[in-house]
Amino acid sequence: MSTESTETLKQAVTRRRARIASFVGTTIEWYDFYLYGTAAALVFNQLFFPSYSAMAGTMMALLTFSAGFIARPLGGVIMGHFGDKIGRKAMLVSSLLVMGLATTLIGFLPTYASIGIWAPILLLLLRMIQGFGVGGEWGGAVLVAVENAPPEKRGFFGAWPQAGVPVGLLLANGVFMASSLMLSPEAFLAWGWRIGFVGSALLIVVGLVIRLKMEETPTFQDVKDKGEVAKFPVLHVLRTQWRAVALAVGIKMSQNAIFYIITVFALTYASTALGLPQSVALIGVLIGSVVSSFTLLISGWLSDQYGRRRVYMIGAVLSALFAFPFFMLMGTGSAILIWLAIVAGLVFHDLMYGPQAAYMAEMFEPNVRYTGASLGYQIASTIAGAVSPVLAVFLLSISDNQPWLVALYMIGMSIITIVATWLSPETHRGNRHKGGPLAVKQAKANEIQVPATAGRD
Repeated sequence: MSTESTETLKQAVTRRRARIASFVGTTIEWYDFYLYGTAAALVFNQLFFPSYSAMAGTMMALLTFSAGFIARPLGGVIMGHFGDKIGRKAMLVSSLLVMGLATTLIGFLPTYASIGIWAPILLLLLRMIQGFGVGGEWGGAVLVAVENAPPEKRGFFGAWPQAGVPVGLLLANGVFMASSLMLSPEAFLAWGWRIGFVGSALLIVVGLVIRLKMEETPTFQDVKDKGEVAKFPVLHVLRTQWRAVALAVGIKMSQNAIFYIITVFALTYASTALGLPQSVALIGVLIGSVVSSFTLLISGWLSDQYGRRRVYMIGAVLSALFAFPFFMLMGTGSAILIWLAIVAGLVFHDLMYGPQAAYMAEMFEPNVRYTGASLGYQIASTIAGAVSPVLAVFLLSISDNQPWLVALYMIGMSIITIVATWLSPETHRGNRHKGGPLAVKQAKANEIQVPATAGRD
């Protein structure tokens, strides 16, 4: 075998290993994160907030769920800083350990009945640690995939860690549902809910074995070899590419808010407002997760063919148009129509989330890409994801259990994303100054906020 063939084979193996490492690790991280969301929507109100009414207890439990988002920007900044200084691999291993430790400890946490007010306090603390871990996870995972990809396949490669999200959601809801079906309600509430959290320790071991075998990305190695490592990545990105950060926040808003409406709030809405068994909405989320694991990859591939901006815009518009039909289908009480609503909502969401990894990564220069992409992603997650389930419960309560205010909220978030996407540049195949008016203005002024070198690797 020639030297050239050997090098090509080695590159192919490295790329495949990068895709698998980013996918498996992200699956495990989001399994941990969403397991908490499912528990918060269905049982934590009884275990940690028993002195409140059913609605108030649910809102308190969802507030602890939201607290995880508050720590995500901090995790993104700190791990992004070191990810841009010492490498992507080290931060991915660290984020997995942080998340795994916090999740496993939740499984051993005493409830309010045992230690009183300390139970929700400790729950909140561990949730914040989870948020810190996942805050550093996303940026590293997508960069490992995108920076190892051929330029013409970055959308598809970047969609692999995105596909780990619905698979993690599938595992979380699947474990939760299986435990609740196999045990009596009393046994499940007493100890069965802990199974998924304690079992996370085994998944973390698998993820670490895979991630420790992967190599550093060629893009970061190139930055390091050329001595272009930023001294203070967060200051550099905020000083030179703040417009890119702001646009990244805007394009993330609809995708993030709508995702948590569909996967977290819908569980509460179906069981409390509609009086349906918990399993109805859970099954819908399970089906939607299976479908999403494929549609995310397809959406990433489509962005390679037709551009990130175009595919993203279609997803944002369809999500806005589907807000009222989503609740109309949910309101029928028909399991099949509820499943259809959840699946359709997630598919429209996937048209945004699939290309998002490559889209955000290509907005930033390689030496601050981890920090820049993480900042945009996690700030939006804090604003939209943290608020949406709790706000949706509140909007439902003040509208006499009618979801029209929640639908308007979803439309409002989609409008923000539509505007941000329209203003953003097309990053596909080096066309970084084509598309949005802000990008054209920047190009004419020869500014670097969304730099022409952003996709350089």
